[in-house]
Amino acid sequence: MTGNYIKKESVKGGRGMDNIIGYVKKWGKYTFSEKPFNEVDSLVLCQLVYLNYEKYVPALSEKNTSVSMLSICEDPGWEQILEDYWYKEHNRELFLLAAGSPRFGHMKMNYYVNVIDEDRQAQFSAMTYFLSDGRIYIAYRGTDATIVGWKEDLNLAFSKPLRSQYLAVEYMEQVAGEAAGGFCPGIYAGGHSKGGNLAVYGAMSCSDEIRAKLIRIFNHDGPGFRPEIKAQGNFQAIAERIIKFIPRSSLVGMILEEESDYEVIESWGIGLFQHNTYSWKVEDGALVRAKNRTNAKVIRDAALNEWILSLTEEQTHAFVDTLYEVVSASEVSNVFEFEANWKKCLQNVLLAAKEVDEETKKGIQKTIHLFFQILLENLKMGGWPWQEQ
Repeated sequence: MTGNYIKKESVKGGRGMDNIIGYVKKWGKYTFSEKPFNEVDSLVLCQLVYLNYEKYVPALSEKNTSVSMLSICEDPGWEQILEDYWYKEHNRELFLLAAGSPRFGHMKMNYYVNVIDEDRQAQFSAMTYFLSDGRIYIAYRGTDATIVGWKEDLNLAFSKPLRSQYLAVEYMEQVAGEAAGGFCPGIYAGGHSKGGNLAVYGAMSCSDEIRAKLIRIFNHDGPGFRPEIKAQGNFQAIAERIIKFIPRSSLVGMILEEESDYEVIESWGIGLFQHNTYSWKVEDGALVRAKNRTNAKVIRDAALNEWILSLTEEQTHAFVDTLYEVVSASEVSNVFEFEANWKKCLQNVLLAAKEVDEETKKGIQKTIHLFFQILLENLKMGGWPWQEQ
């Protein structure tokens, strides 16, 4: 995946609209007292949390002074924060614009954490931004480039919470207690992709005292939750404070999403590449709302989620573990290595797929067959997609 899948208008603001880069160019001159914090600011902060701040932003355990984006830019080697993630050029432009703007440049950052635990299949990263009025924004990173990070996304289909979800709660509790000596006037939380899921999980599972301080939880195209996970937390206590955005062709954000209370937004991206935040359309300081999703996409999402919930935990483990083992046979640790030598990696993957034992192979085939059965039934009930007007 690279930025090449986004049309040029999404970077330079074609058709009278911008993306988050164009937004910072136009709105970066305003302070938050002049133009209050909004949903596009949230998206900007959630995109910037993908960068690697390990050298610059203090860890929670260090209890050091917060740093600003502008101060990071003043270091000659600052561009190392751009490594190990997609959209490097877009990230570079966004960070430079934000760092040089009155709106974001002096915004303090602290409590950076980045955990990659292959043994426990956990990839977790978060950082806290301090707004000028004392409120804080807890930003959770989405899936990174590591293979273990992608497996953890698949593990969302499991019934019990993930290691990263527990870490999200722990992080929110610690930050809320540490920030401003344990007091702050309000908390925002958010994330993109898996980060959005973590923000919601942290909010519904934290203490009542911290939950009372939450102003808004932003879920930017992140997966939902299995019903039993929602039941274990206090989802209803925060439901009205969640704002979820999904692009018209969202797949990630519709996984395990049973609520209809989300905002569909426009994107310059095509298909799955609409998940990329740089493709989301911005106009007049807001994400551009789209009309309702098509019947065909609603049917697809319903079938996918019915399929996920129909699988036993054993079937889900078998499906995800086998897929992970086959991909791991490529002998790479992240998607960049796969892209750099994709022919050799693909050969290794195909060889590994042949080595799957017959019983597991039959189980996977049955699992996939079940999905197509459910999809067919949903199509019959909802009308064929090509009959749409």
